[in-house]
Amino acid sequence: MKSYLQLKNEGGRVAIVGTGQTKFEARIPGMTYYELAFQAAKNALADANIEPGMIDSVVYGIYNDLFERQIMPDTYIHDYLGMYGKPGTRITTGGATGGYAFRAAYADVASGLSDIAMVVGVEKAQDCYDWAQGKTTPEVLKSIAYSADMTWEFPLGVSAASSYAVLASAHMKKYGTTEEQAAMVSVKNHGNALNNPFAQSPMRITVDDVMSSRIISYPFKLLDSSLYTEGAYVLIIMNEKKVREIGVKDPVWVKGIGSSNDKSFTGLRSSIDKLGKFGDIADLRNHYKAAEEAYRMAGISNPRKEIDVAELHDAFSFTEIQAYEAMGFCERGKGGLFVEEGTASMGGDLPVSPSGGLLGAGHAVGATGVMQIGEIANQIRHKAGRRQIEIRNNNGLAHSIGGPGSSYCTVTILGGN
Repeated sequence: MKSYLQLKNEGGRVAIVGTGQTKFEARIPGMTYYELAFQAAKNALADANIEPGMIDSVVYGIYNDLFERQIMPDTYIHDYLGMYGKPGTRITTGGATGGYAFRAAYADVASGLSDIAMVVGVEKAQDCYDWAQGKTTPEVLKSIAYSADMTWEFPLGVSAASSYAVLASAHMKKYGTTEEQAAMVSVKNHGNALNNPFAQSPMRITVDDVMSSRIISYPFKLLDSSLYTEGAYVLIIMNEKKVREIGVKDPVWVKGIGSSNDKSFTGLRSSIDKLGKFGDIADLRNHYKAAEEAYRMAGISNPRKEIDVAELHDAFSFTEIQAYEAMGFCERGKGGLFVEEGTASMGGDLPVSPSGGLLGAGHAVGATGVMQIGEIANQIRHKAGRRQIEIRNNNGLAHSIGGPGSSYCTVTILGGN
């Protein structure tokens, strides 16, 4: 893996040059998934100030066939965007779909296969519908549960919430993290979403509100949990030669990418295998490894001081606390104190999820990781509107996770000139 400094010296860097999105909402009945993708793509192309014909390839982040009720939804979006004749690839890695889609597009451009690529994250979760019973939520949850092992876990009733709740409970037991500290993440991120015009769940809530909301899967309560969302987010990325040729004014360079998968069965994760130095299930081993790789590529040695802003995957509030530690923002086991002391707040030393995160902005699964990366790019470009924070070091981090027990993780470091 070449370092960012090597890529810079060789003129081989890759930049984000355009972002575009739709509003994230619980239900958008008037638009199909390909219409949502089209709207976000149109916005991203306008932001990048390029024509659709300049796109060489597309990577699609679409998590769940059952959401779209279509086995290969990407091929229909490809047609709708007018990209026929050009290569298109689909990525599906659970909640990490958007992050891994960006990774694939980055590799496409960095390798020289494409000069300009588009990353399209989109989801239409609520089209997954039980017409016989007239209900949406049970069908959505069942379709997500299919991500679990179908031989042993699914028959036992595993859910996305329960697979992550095990990790949270392990962290509580090992380090003494409290439910109240996790509730502070929810309060922070729902509050941050008030500054995001695209957010699904902007709310002013208190720790007591979170604690009194109904239990979903202990220790997660309703307000500890993100909502499934419909929406799209699109990024345009470009190699350095094209950036110079076109004269892009505010490119945001990809400084580092690290990725790691852990064992799908959390019960088989121990601290005595090749990932052992990163700890057990309380410590989210693959998150540590992905961050380590991203920092090495970006040349970052002290993330607590060198990262200005982060978008961390908070499908559940406890997951953000565990991510503080894995990203090196605080010592292992101190994630609860990190949020409690206000360090992650908008006015703190290292603001986390100014967008509102998944809890506040929404979790349009295939689009979520793309949105997180786009939010960091716009922070670096000083185009984040009311959610803009002070950029001191020109470094931001996006963290995208998913799969059974967070088995997928990718970390992306972005920066300006």
